[in-house]
Amino acid sequence: MTELEFITKTKALIDDLKSVCANYGLGNDASEFNIITQVFLYKYLNDKFIYEAKKIDKDLAQADDFQKAYEAMPEEKRKFLHGRIGNKAAKLTPEQLITYLFNNSNSDNFAETYFDGTLLNISTENVSLYSVKSTTGVKDKMFDNISQFIRDSSQRDAFCRALINKLVNVSFERMFSEKYDFFATIFEYLIKDYNSDSGGKYAEYYTPHAVAHIMAAILVNETDISNATVYDPSAGSGTLLMNIAHAIGEKNCTIYSEDISQKSANMLRLNLILNSLSHSIPNIIKGNTILQPSYIKEKFQYIVSNPPFKLDFSDYREDLAKDSFKERFFAGIPNVPNTKKESMAIYLLFIQHIMYSLAPNGKAAVVVPTGFITAQSGIERKIREALVERGWLRGVVSMPSNIFASTGTNVSILFIDKKANSDKVVLVDASKLGETVKDGKNQRTKLTDAEERRIIDAMNKKQAIEDFSVVVKKAQIVEKNYSFSAGQYFGLKIEYVDITAKEFRSKMECFEDRLNALFKEGEKLDKEIIKQLKGVIYE
Repeated sequence: MTELEFITKTKALIDDLKSVCANYGLGNDASEFNIITQVFLYKYLNDKFIYEAKKIDKDLAQADDFQKAYEAMPEEKRKFLHGRIGNKAAKLTPEQLITYLFNNSNSDNFAETYFDGTLLNISTENVSLYSVKSTTGVKDKMFDNISQFIRDSSQRDAFCRALINKLVNVSFERMFSEKYDFFATIFEYLIKDYNSDSGGKYAEYYTPHAVAHIMAAILVNETDISNATVYDPSAGSGTLLMNIAHAIGEKNCTIYSEDISQKSANMLRLNLILNSLSHSIPNIIKGNTILQPSYIKEKFQYIVSNPPFKLDFSDYREDLAKDSFKERFFAGIPNVPNTKKESMAIYLLFIQHIMYSLAPNGKAAVVVPTGFITAQSGIERKIREALVERGWLRGVVSMPSNIFASTGTNVSILFIDKKANSDKVVLVDASKLGETVKDGKNQRTKLTDAEERRIIDAMNKKQAIEDFSVVVKKAQIVEKNYSFSAGQYFGLKIEYVDITAKEFRSKMECFEDRLNALFKEGEKLDKEIIKQLKGVIYE
């Protein structure tokens, strides 16, 4: 199965699930997103369990009917199978498989007893493997009572039956051996209908794949990394975390994340499962990173973040101004504006939090509004000055406009490295790259693979390329008032062309002839103006 075939197959399943929701009055309903993601997760867990079970037990692998063979398996042998599977998949009983639900879909009270009951049992029995916890330590459940989203109780059995009918004839087993990284495409497809300003604003949780890939490729430019810790304090769906984990190697790193959104925590869980990172699910925290960080004592080797730029945090702004926060927020805390509290620059707190959370050999990549890199005063200037004076600035890439389909804000990527070379800071101006494409109602800039590679090479190889990148020293940055904009370091270019003495005389004669002609034309115009003035009379 090729990647394209698998993506097509998965999109078709998502469309089928959307169709079921629409047929039962839930099309574009707030619950539709939850239903589709949870049913998709159940399908994935089902197929992953079957895949792992077949690898271990040859009788199951060779059986014409997996369901019957699994039901016939002695209890002791089944326990042994679960032990062999370990943390590679959810441990499902025969009664929890999709085929069992399908075979019993005409039973009385199917929705509550069979469908919802099965999903809730899976959630409870696998809580240690797949549950997300909050800052208070409470673990959430994987699944809701999905049938309860249908208000008319007489339709619940039929609704759940329709969902099972869409799942039973589709198999993702082959995908697990193909090892394709399909999730970014699937995720973007899944959320495209939920990027509205009302309800779940999922655009804020999705970072374009090009940005994520560039950040990971620049951060991870060495080999043989092991036992790495990777952190995102505003993780969203985890696109940045997935890209850096792939660059390091899923088995060579442990993911840590925080985000205040329940939706993003659930989506990140799904992302981790789909990307062979289930071992990091216990490290997903749903909470307020700025006010109550769960990992305040930990220091991380790699940090990636696309934090919210503007957000109203006026309710706890005064708490952050206390002495206990001053070490972390060394450059200060944005004030509460008289109007538009939602414009408070919370990203400045995230940058300071990231600097505080880096290990002695730590590296970070942070998406920032491009205005941050040139602001002449305030918290922005203090942070930039600290990065330069501490010798932590590795470089900056200024991205093209509209690289994010959901916002017109120009963005740059700030690269921090505690072991950076202060005499070789790389500043890249990629603002002119990419092509504009239509993305729904919005215009979006897309980078080609070659353009991505050009940015990555300029940073990693410390290349100075005319009108694109510069390599500067600390002293030069200080001289430019700590500006991180590549354009301010591009030199003024004067082009010189070698010509002969004869060519020079010829050019000068042409200039003289042209000037004499212009002078004569000017004299004629002067005489005409005087003539016209003499003809003006008073009435």
